Amino acid sequence: MAHLRIGAVRSAGTGERTSERLLASAREAALAGQAPCTAPRTVIGESWTRMLRLGVDPDTGEPDRILSTDDVEQRRQSTPLADILPSLRDGLVSVANADRHIMVVTDAEGRVLWRDGNLALSKSADRLGFAEGASWAEGSVGTNAIGTALVTRTPLQVHSAEHFVRTLHHWTCAAAPLHDPRDGRLLGVVDVSGPATRAHPSTLALVSAVARVAEGELRARHWEAVERLRSVAAPLLTRISGQALAVDRNGWTAAVTGMAGPDRVTLPVEVRPGQAWLPALGLCELDPLPGGWLIRVSARERPVAGNRVVLDVSGAQGSEVTVHGPAGGWTQQLSPRHAELLFVLALHPGGRSAAQLAADLFGDPSRTVTVRAEMSRLRRTLAGVLAHRPYRFADGVRVEVLRPVREAELLPHSLAPAVLAERG
Repeated sequence: MAHLRIGAVRSAGTGERTSERLLASAREAALAGQAPCTAPRTVIGESWTRMLRLGVDPDTGEPDRILSTDDVEQRRQSTPLADILPSLRDGLVSVANADRHIMVVTDAEGRVLWRDGNLALSKSADRLGFAEGASWAEGSVGTNAIGTALVTRTPLQVHSAEHFVRTLHHWTCAAAPLHDPRDGRLLGVVDVSGPATRAHPSTLALVSAVARVAEGELRARHWEAVERLRSVAAPLLTRISGQALAVDRNGWTAAVTGMAGPDRVTLPVEVRPGQAWLPALGLCELDPLPGGWLIRVSARERPVAGNRVVLDVSGAQGSEVTVHGPAGGWTQQLSPRHAELLFVLALHPGGRSAAQLAADLFGDPSRTVTVRAEMSRLRRTLAGVLAHRPYRFADGVRVEVLRPVREAELLPHSLAPAVLAERG
């Protein structure tokens, strides 16, 4: 398998654009397993390497079936992206129309949910399969702004032969991820695409700015909802003795009594009325409120946090950890960094020092400050499950790791040396 020698050549969106001839030459060398004379940008070279590992066809890709209209509509109704679609359209569609481009919004799997913009280019996109319901993930169409931004979680412009699949070489695309500010969850991507001949480096900056404005709108809506919950919960809490708090459906604290309340409480994926064990709070009684939950903290001694942990890193679009214990179980979505940390700890039951984890994640044992900060955040979420000195899963906790079927898809966003070694 070819591993690319990565250079520092700049491309569209980062400065002077590399010529299409040099890009095509670099891609051909990569396909042949050779080091190109002029290497692609780092992010592109890493994506090409992933495509070679996955065996994506460089001529046609591996297109998934296009979702039915009903399936697309169901996904539209189940995502917060629908709330910010007007902002995305206001910021990008008129520009896309004027410059013969299209705007696309996908979900976190890379499925196209909405497409607007120039009519003539939309017909070309249809012929390419770039339609509502199509998958634009890397595993389907190779290196592209949408799929690669979903992997890297960063804004990205992909131009001409930087695309891994040959049929996309006449296109240029600029995409920015969209996150839910309530929990940091990746919601999808907004993208502007058009002919490679009309590429402009400012397009990426525009798409990124509009994406941040849209996320800000979601954030404002969230805090408005928290304020509404506070007005309902505050009178209830004044009549409760002991420790209690009101949180929204994502665990953000709206009001509290009898304790110094955390900013946010980790809730189970499926919250039900009744008793539940919550990290950092222990055994609690949960009652529904309009837009959230009333949590009464039990005065009894806290039960053991958990005796079995399932770390699921099998999904290409995200990871999660599930803790099972005497008081029940709960699941938490993981950031890419926390998924890496837990995966490395699962590989080393005896534990790792901060310096060892820094080497595992960054190839630099001196980056202990970053490691300690991230482990502190993780231990707040996984109270009683993680131990330190050295960092490890606590004694008596059984750990199970769910890996992807293809090792090449293991934490695909990760460049951590320990993860790269496990991909083999």
